[in-house]
Amino acid sequence: MISDSSPRQSQAESAEELDLACYNASYVEQLLSKYQDDPNGVPENWRDFFDKQAAENGISANELGGRAPSFQPRSIFRESGGDSGGPVSGVGGNIKLQKVQYRADQLVTGYRTRGHYNAQLDPLKLNKQVRTPLSLESFGLTKSDLDERVYYTCGEQIDQIPLRELVQRLDGLYCNHIGYQFTHIDELNVQQWLIDRIERQSHIKELPNTVQKLILQRLTEATVFEEFVRKKYVGAKTFSLFGSEMLIPMLDLLVDRAASNNVREVVLGMPHRGRLNVLTNIIGQPPRELFAQFNDVDFHQFIGGGDVKYHLGNSVDKVTTSGAEVHLSLSFNPSHLEFINTVVLGRLRAKQDRTGDINRRKGMAVLIHGDAAFIGEGIVQETLNLSQLDGYKVGGTVHIIVNNQIGFTTSVDQSRSTRYCTDIACMLQIPIFHVNADDPEAVADVVSMAMDFREKFQRDVIIDLVCYRRLGHNEADEPSFTQPMMYKAIDKQAPIRESYLDRLVEQDRISVEEANEMSDKYQEFLKGEYDIAQEMKERSLRRPEGVWEEFDGGLEPTAEDPEHDPADECPETQIPVDRSAEILRMLATVPEDFHRNRKLSRIAEQRKEMANGERLLDWSSAEALAFATLSMEGHRIRLSGQDCQRGTFNQRHSVLHDTNDGHEHNIFSNLSPKQAPVEIVNSPLSEAGVLGFDFGYSLDYPTALVAWEAQFGDFSNAAQVIIDQFMASAEDKWRRLSGLVLLLPHGYEGQGPEHSSARLERFLWLAAEDNIQVAIPTTPAQYFHVLRRQMKRSWKKPLILFTPKSLLRHPAAVSSLEELASNKFERIIKDNRENPEKTSRVIMCSGKVYYDLAHYREEHQRHDVAIIRVEQPYPLKNHTVQAVLDQYEDGVPLYWVQEEPDNMGVWPYWKLRYGHRMFERFPLSVIARETSSSPATGSKAAHEFEQQQLLERAFNDT
Repeated sequence: MISDSSPRQSQAESAEELDLACYNASYVEQLLSKYQDDPNGVPENWRDFFDKQAAENGISANELGGRAPSFQPRSIFRESGGDSGGPVSGVGGNIKLQKVQYRADQLVTGYRTRGHYNAQLDPLKLNKQVRTPLSLESFGLTKSDLDERVYYTCGEQIDQIPLRELVQRLDGLYCNHIGYQFTHIDELNVQQWLIDRIERQSHIKELPNTVQKLILQRLTEATVFEEFVRKKYVGAKTFSLFGSEMLIPMLDLLVDRAASNNVREVVLGMPHRGRLNVLTNIIGQPPRELFAQFNDVDFHQFIGGGDVKYHLGNSVDKVTTSGAEVHLSLSFNPSHLEFINTVVLGRLRAKQDRTGDINRRKGMAVLIHGDAAFIGEGIVQETLNLSQLDGYKVGGTVHIIVNNQIGFTTSVDQSRSTRYCTDIACMLQIPIFHVNADDPEAVADVVSMAMDFREKFQRDVIIDLVCYRRLGHNEADEPSFTQPMMYKAIDKQAPIRESYLDRLVEQDRISVEEANEMSDKYQEFLKGEYDIAQEMKERSLRRPEGVWEEFDGGLEPTAEDPEHDPADECPETQIPVDRSAEILRMLATVPEDFHRNRKLSRIAEQRKEMANGERLLDWSSAEALAFATLSMEGHRIRLSGQDCQRGTFNQRHSVLHDTNDGHEHNIFSNLSPKQAPVEIVNSPLSEAGVLGFDFGYSLDYPTALVAWEAQFGDFSNAAQVIIDQFMASAEDKWRRLSGLVLLLPHGYEGQGPEHSSARLERFLWLAAEDNIQVAIPTTPAQYFHVLRRQMKRSWKKPLILFTPKSLLRHPAAVSSLEELASNKFERIIKDNRENPEKTSRVIMCSGKVYYDLAHYREEHQRHDVAIIRVEQPYPLKNHTVQAVLDQYEDGVPLYWVQEEPDNMGVWPYWKLRYGHRMFERFPLSVIARETSSSPATGSKAAHEFEQQQLLERAFNDT
C-alpha cells in the first residue's frame, strides 16, 4: 500500500511505477487528487512529475486535470511504455508488468460488472444459467502472473498486492452468496459508493452473537409457526413460507435498521405467500385471531362479505430491538398480486403529506414480490416508473423478491425471457442485490447495505432473495407432477433453521439446548393462543379508527321519514356570491413578474366577468371554485391524471407556464395564509399504477379531496383491476373506507368508439350496498356541489363522476353564482315546465343527451314532453324518484333515453331495478342505439344520423 510516509523510492521503482500508470489511469487520478490536497502526500517522483506539468502549462497545481489542455490524468493511459510519447515519454519500464497491470484492471472491472453471474445464489444448486468467464485466461493472464504485484484501487485507498491475493479477494466478494448488480447505473458517484461499500470488506463481517441469536430466534418462530398451522389445520390453504423462512428475520432486520435511521412509519405490501407468518411474527397480530379465522366462528356476520385470511392486513406500533418505536402497516391484498404495489406507495405518500414529512425521510415502503409476478406483471414497470417522479416519490422503496424459482407450476424458462426476474428493475439507477437465502448472515449484510443506500440516495433498492418453495403452490398441490427434479433436490435440502443452527453450534455461538428452548417456548405460546381461540364465540370487527374515527361507511344514512333523505341535505356546500366572486378574481390574478400566455389572458378576463356577474359560470371555473374553497377550509386537494394540469380539453389551466422562462405558477397558490395545499399532478402515461396510487392515498388521508382523472373516460378500462378488486369492494372485503373521486370524460360526440363511453354500465353493475356513488352532473353548479359534498359528509364512499367534453363550453351548460350560494347537489333535476298535468310522455335521461333533448323540444315546440335528469343513478332511493314522478298521471308512458347502445349505459341497470312498469304506474321502455359490441361508430356522419334518429324516436311514437 502506498502511504504518505514513503516519500523516497529507487529510480527503478519510480520508473516502474510511472510505467504502470500507463495502464492504471484511475491510479494516476488518485495520486493527483492527493497531490492537490498535499504535495508531500505523494512519492517524490510523482511530486516532481506534477510540479513539472504545472510549470510547463503555466497553471497552478490545482488546475491540473481541469482546464489544462495538454495534461489530463487519463492521457497517461497508453498501451506501451518507452519513448512512445505522452506525459511519461522517456521513462523506461517493464512492459510485462505494464501488461499485467492493464489486464488486472480489466479483471477488476470484469468482477464488478459480471461477478454476480458467477455468485452461488441458488440454495438448491440447480441454477442452469451460463456462468460468465472470469478466469485468468479470459483476461489474458496466466498462472505465472499470480505472484506479480499489481495496483488495486478502492475509493481513496491504493494497495499494491500480488495478483493471486487480488483474485481471491474479488472472488470472495463477487462470486460468493451475494450477487451485486450495479454497473447499469450511469452515475459514477453512485457506482463508486457501492464499490467502496462492497470492496472495503474483504469478507462479510461476522455478526455480533446477539444478532445471530436474534436471526435464529426469528427463523425458529417462522418455522414453528408453519409447522403448527400445518398440523392443526390439515389441508387448509395457508400458502406456506417453507423454503423461504428467511423472509421473517430479514424483515425484522429491515424494520430495525429503518427505525435506527429515524423511520417511524413502514407500510408493507405483499402477496399471499407467507402473509400469515408475516402477520403473526412481524406485524404482531395475536395468533388467536388467525386461529379463530381458521375455525370460522360467527360466520353469519360474514355472509356476502369479508375475505380469505391470507388476503387480510393489519397494523401495529412496534418497539424495535434498539428501543425505537415504529408503526407497521401490512396492506390487504387481493389475488391480483402486484396491483397492491402503487396502493402501498399512495398510502405512504398520504401519511408523509399528512404529517408534514416533505423530505420523505420518516416513512418507508416495503414491497414483497414473487419472482414470476415481478417480471410477469406490467404493473411492476408502472410502479418502478413512479419512484422518482415528484408527484409520486416516497423517498425510496425497498423491494424484496421472494424468489422461489417457480411460478405456481411454471418453471423459469417458461415464465421469462430475461436472465433474472429482476431485470425489469435495470430501468432505474438503483442496485440489485441477489442473495442466497440459505446464508442468513449474507442476507443480513445485504439488508444493511440496501438500507444505507436508500438512506443516502432516497431511491428504490431491490433485494432478490433466492430461495425455494418446499411445498406446492398451496397445501393441496403436488409439485413433483411438474417439477420432479427440483423437488428431489428440495427433499434432500436441510431446512434453513437446521443448517444455520448447525453453523452456530459449530462456531460455539449457541448450544443445541438453548436453541431447543427457543423452539419449545414458541410452541407453547402458539398452543396457548390456539386454546384461547377454541373458546372464542365471535371475532371482533374493527370500526374505523385513527384518522378515520370521525367517518362512517355502511349503507347511506336514512331517516324514519321515507320522504326525507339526510344525505341530500349537503350542509355547507353553499358559498356566498361575494365570496365566490372574490375567489374568482384571485384565481384570475398572477404575480406581477409572471408572463402569461396571451390566449390564457382571455380566460382570466372571462373569470373576472363571471365575478362581476357579467357572464355565467362555466365548468372549469366551477371546478376551480370548488377546489379553492375546499383548500381555504383546510382540505388538501390532490388531482392527478394524464395532462390534467392543462386539462385534456384545454379547459383547466391550473398550472401556468411563464412565456419568458417557463417557470410555473399554480393558480391555487396564495389564496389564504391558512389554506391547505392544492396539488395538481401530471401523471405518467399510466392508468392502473396511478389510480392505484391515488386510491392508496385516499385510504390514509380522509380529509383530503383525492381525485384521478382519465384522459378520456374509456381509459379507465386499463385500471379495471383497481376499480373492481379495490375501489368497489374494499369496504366489503377489508372494512377499509375511501373517498376517492374518479373524473371520467363521457359523451357521444362522434369521436369514435374509443373516446365516447366511459363504460357507465360497468360501474352500475359494481354498485351494491351503497358501496360507491355514480353521478353524471349536467351543470357547473351541480359539479361544484357534488365535489364539496364529497368532503362535507362524514359518510365516505368513492365517487365516480362522468364529466363532460363538449359541455365544457356549451352555451347552455352554465350556472350563476347564486346557484352556488343557495342550491345543493340534486340527485334528480325535475322538469320545470308549467302545467305538468298536460304531459303526454316523460323522458328520463342522464348527462349530455339532456341538452340535445331540450334543444329538440324547444325547436319543435313539444311542451307536452317532460324531461327529467337523473344526476346520480346510484345510490338513488325509490322515494326520491317517486317524488319527482308524483306530478304525472298514472299510465303516462315513460322512456329512458340514452346515447349509448341499449346493452350499455344506465338502461341495463335501470331495467333490472324497475322492470317494464315503474312503481306500477308508468309503462317503461328505452330509446337508445341498437345493441352493439362496440360503444360507438367511427364515422362522424353515421354518429350524427344515429343521434338525429334517437331524438326523433324520443319525441314521437316508437
